[in-house]
Amino acid sequence: MSVVRNETTDSFVADDHPLAGLDEQIDSLREVGRIFWRRGWSLGTSSNYSIVVQRDPLQLLVTASGKDKGRLGCSDFVRINDHGDAVQPNQPKSSAESLLHLVAAQQPNVGCILHTHSVWSTELSELYFVDGGIRFEGYEMLKGLAGITTHETSFWLEIFDNTQDIPSLAEQVRRRLSDHEQTCHGYLIRCHGLYTWGRDIDEARRHVEVLEFLLECAARRRMLNSGRS
Repeated sequence: MSVVRNETTDSFVADDHPLAGLDEQIDSLREVGRIFWRRGWSLGTSSNYSIVVQRDPLQLLVTASGKDKGRLGCSDFVRINDHGDAVQPNQPKSSAESLLHLVAAQQPNVGCILHTHSVWSTELSELYFVDGGIRFEGYEMLKGLAGITTHETSFWLEIFDNTQDIPSLAEQVRRRLSDHEQTCHGYLIRCHGLYTWGRDIDEARRHVEVLEFLLECAARRRMLNSGRS
C-alpha cells in the first residue's frame, strides 16, 4: 500500500490507511527527530520513537527501522499492535526494539516513548554497569522529571545489559518496572543508549533533555575529579 499525502490539507488521503488521522503525531515525532539529530542524540539512523494511538487494544505509532531521524518522512512510521506487529500489511518494517516501547507504553500515564543514542548515555552505561545504574542527587534539573518537586531527592537510572535478544530484554524491563517502588522515568542499555517516556510527547522530550543533562554532568564531574587527582 502506497502512502499519499495531500499537499493542500497535509494529511493522508486514504481513510483506510493505518496512518490516516495521525498527521499531528507524525509531525511531532518528525520534529523531535530533527531536534535530537541536531543535538547529536540520534545519529546514523539510530534511535526510535513512538506514541500511543490507541489503548484498548494497545496500538503504537513507531518509527520505521533504519530511518535517518533528522530527515524522517511522513511515511517513515508504522502502526503496530500490542504484539509489535503491523496492524496492516505492506507497512515499512518497524523498529527491532518495538517490544521495549510496548513494555513502557503499558505503564500508567505513558503516552510517548523516546529512545536516544547519545555519547554520554553510551559511555556512562558502560562505566556504571558494574553498579547496576547511576544515582543523581541534589541537582535542580531533577525537578524537570514528572513528580519531582525538589532538588533534595535521589533518582536512580538503572542499566540493563545489551543484547540482540529483544524479547528477553523486554521481559527483564517489564519485571523491573513492575517491581519499582517509585515512578520510573527511564533506563539505560549498556553501550547502547537511553529509554525514557512521558504522559505525552512534550513531557517525554523534556525527560530526554533532563536525563541527557544529568548524564553529561556525571561524565564531566568524573573528568574534573580525575584531573584533580
